[in-house]
Amino acid sequence: MTGFSEALVYLNDPYNWTKTDGIFDLLIVHLAISAVAVLAALMIALPVGIALGTAGRGSGLILVISNVSRAVPTLALLTLFAVSPIGFGNRATTIALTVFAIPPILTNTYVGFRGVDPDVREAARAMGMSRGAVIGRVDLPLALPLVMTGIRTAAVQVVATAGLAALVGGGGLGRIVNLGFGQQDYGLIIAGAILIAALALLTELALVLLTWVVTPGPRRYPWSARRRAPDTVPGVPEPTASGVPL
Repeated sequence: MTGFSEALVYLNDPYNWTKTDGIFDLLIVHLAISAVAVLAALMIALPVGIALGTAGRGSGLILVISNVSRAVPTLALLTLFAVSPIGFGNRATTIALTVFAIPPILTNTYVGFRGVDPDVREAARAMGMSRGAVIGRVDLPLALPLVMTGIRTAAVQVVATAGLAALVGGGGLGRIVNLGFGQQDYGLIIAGAILIAALALLTELALVLLTWVVTPGPRRYPWSARRRAPDTVPGVPEPTASGVPL
């Protein structure tokens, strides 16, 4: 049997899903590690990105943080944590993945809030809105598409990378891949890779749908019919380029 055939046999066996430390158990741990890492990154990156973006400063700082964080491999952080008080296991993986998730969220949040039209912000202040109200009711809806793109990018990267937890004694779907390497079982390696890739794709799909739901305005419906021009009167045919009505 080829490696792919062995992987399909492994994935089609219900026992491999329901047994102790089976696929379902490993999936729950994998999702827990990923969710905690992304939430921690959100708690750090969102306030900083919003503060710097609304102030219109800090582009150099954002660039430095983003480049330095991306330049440090997650596996290198896990190796450093192994010889520090953090040690091995899921905690070390979660911290490393949090560092890995911060750059896309921070960068996209900063760019999104920095790109809000200052005139819109000034008009909101002129109406008596407080700074918090301007950020929550004006800046955030306009910046939300870019913010959600950063969150989606970070989440997919974290889910795809969380398999490294198995290398430092942690849980998750990476344990299937790690076990396959230890036993020289290519079917297990391929099965674990398929599961991690499928989970990353499902994460992408779920966050795309979430972005569609939470994004206000016509951006939610990019496939909808062409919007009517502001000066078009309902019931009157629109003119063509030659000036003759259709």
